[in-house]
Amino acid sequence: MAHEVTFIPGDGTGPELAEATRRVLEATGVEFEWDEQPAGEDVYADEGNPFPDRTLGSIKRTKVGIKGPTTTPVGSGFRSINVQLRKELDLYACIRPCKAYPGVRTRFPETDIVIVRENTEDLYAGIEFENGSDEVKKLAKFLGEELDSPVRDDAGISIKPISVFGSERIVEAAFDYAEKNGRGKVTAAHKANIMKFSDGLFLEVARKVAEKHPEVEFEDRIIDNLCNQLVSRPEEYDVIVLPNLYGDIVSDLGAGMIGGLGLAPGGNIGTEAAMFEATHGSAPKYKGQNKVNPTALMLSGVLMLRHVEEIPAADKMEAAIAEVIRKGEKVTYDLKPTRDDPSAVGTSEFADAVIEEMNS
Repeated sequence: MAHEVTFIPGDGTGPELAEATRRVLEATGVEFEWDEQPAGEDVYADEGNPFPDRTLGSIKRTKVGIKGPTTTPVGSGFRSINVQLRKELDLYACIRPCKAYPGVRTRFPETDIVIVRENTEDLYAGIEFENGSDEVKKLAKFLGEELDSPVRDDAGISIKPISVFGSERIVEAAFDYAEKNGRGKVTAAHKANIMKFSDGLFLEVARKVAEKHPEVEFEDRIIDNLCNQLVSRPEEYDVIVLPNLYGDIVSDLGAGMIGGLGLAPGGNIGTEAAMFEATHGSAPKYKGQNKVNPTALMLSGVLMLRHVEEIPAADKMEAAIAEVIRKGEKVTYDLKPTRDDPSAVGTSEFADAVIEEMNS
């Protein structure tokens, strides 16, 4: 039976990357029924909406989507489509594997970690009060008079909500991922030594959840110490679960450790739907040039295959991607020893090489 999947090409280089990924996914032998839908700058220019209702409706119906990168304008225009997706569909868990593949230049070849980031709470919840506004004056007065915690008159204020509900389900997601993927340890990262009522709550909940999963080792790390240890001895870490802001930062650190965002896949998963996407941007300056590395989106496709329980196909696809990278012959310019290497291939040719490897 074919898997029905919402397919969003995106904008910039997104359509090239998405098409290359679609061809590789089809070459695994898994059957898909693609529902192609628009999102991004192109549809915004045509319809005045970067994320049409029909696109959201498709994801709600199919429950699974894969998306090419989309552009987020800086300072004006529309808000991030990725953020909108997470809010509309309550995609509370961001899964970001960071694995160093042989053939990629990196100082951290032992890295094989999975970042599980909470997507809906923390300082990214969007509860902010602007400097000089009536709201911030009221809040500052309350903080000073009622809590004896004065703030400067010229301060802007952001609120950091972390709940039992949000913490419980993200830590459960981390243990669930570990159990389904043969991972032996979950590390909860926090700053509970300072923020005792937010990060402290997260840690308290994490410890309680861990008690329900005695077969998986559990530990916790203060976030700054974690970052130090990740670059000192990354081989000691496995699955790392974090609140929103820390997860955003550490997942980019992890991407840097394995060779860059071009190799970093991602999945945003909720109770009703899941969306898989590369973690890098749309690189509009390379649009139409058949140049950009499709590895991150292809590995996001591997995550999608695992999500829909097509495990042998996922393993085959990841192994083929890894082998093409290891050989280093038919790879994009960023995976060559020098970026001006004339033997570098394009996005589409990289996909051809992965398909050939799967069929060999």
